[in-house]
Amino acid sequence: MTDPSYLPTISMSELYENVYDGKPPIVDGLLYAGTYLFVGAPKVGKSFFMLQLAYHVSTGLSLWDYPVRKGSVLYLALEDDYHRLQERLYRMFGTDCAPDLHFSVTAHQLGKGLSEQLQSFTREHPDTRLIIIDTLQKVREIGGESYSYSTDYDIITQLKQFADTHKICLLLVHHTRKQKAEDTFDMISGTNGLLGAADGAFLLYKEKRTSNKAVLEISGRDQQDQKINLTRNEERLAWDFESAETELWKQPPEPLLEKISEFLGERTEWQGTATELVELLKVDET
Repeated sequence: MTDPSYLPTISMSELYENVYDGKPPIVDGLLYAGTYLFVGAPKVGKSFFMLQLAYHVSTGLSLWDYPVRKGSVLYLALEDDYHRLQERLYRMFGTDCAPDLHFSVTAHQLGKGLSEQLQSFTREHPDTRLIIIDTLQKVREIGGESYSYSTDYDIITQLKQFADTHKICLLLVHHTRKQKAEDTFDMISGTNGLLGAADGAFLLYKEKRTSNKAVLEISGRDQQDQKINLTRNEERLAWDFESAETELWKQPPEPLLEKISEFLGERTEWQGTATELVELLKVDET
């Protein structure tokens, strides 16, 4: 029996010897595997953006100039019905169908069968890359509108465990609060526990309610903050790219992994310790 007072640890040398998988991109420079919030005021165009993103990931077509990794997509449109979805999709994409884009307008709540439903879908569709839950509030346990930091943190943590285990992106649509804030991400409804547990957030907002222009701000743990200016295409109801105030984000290079790849590419096999490999690669340990 394991001693309850035992604390498992790993040394720095063991940490360096292990090989860890990076987060695969869903949309290069924009969206990665993990759990993200997608936040905006009611009627700002969040669901249309979700449909646009879901379609592009399920078909592998680039989103604006951002390359996309194709995979199956599940969209839980819990505030819609199939008739409305049909009308929106036809207006946005015409008769171009995406057989790897799947919808449901009903789902269980977290802790009451949702995890099992998502598990079942990923078993049936092992190439799943993206699951959208629209909205987060629809899958939360019944208990009123007031949540503490700990309950907000816990619900995102539960969903994050699922996303990390399956190496997919879980995108949670949520609302902003009415009050303005100096930091736009402080406008996320609920406590800071939501953003604190998530891998990042997207915030879609308009300077003027009646305008067809909007700003998409992105903040994440493993990528630089971005701000993208968008225009709503009134005919197709999709969002068009106008400009970005930051350059396309790219994952930083990993010199050690690049050196190892170059070293192994010159031979069929090599045996030795991690220390010997470091000496051969002449890695600067400072």
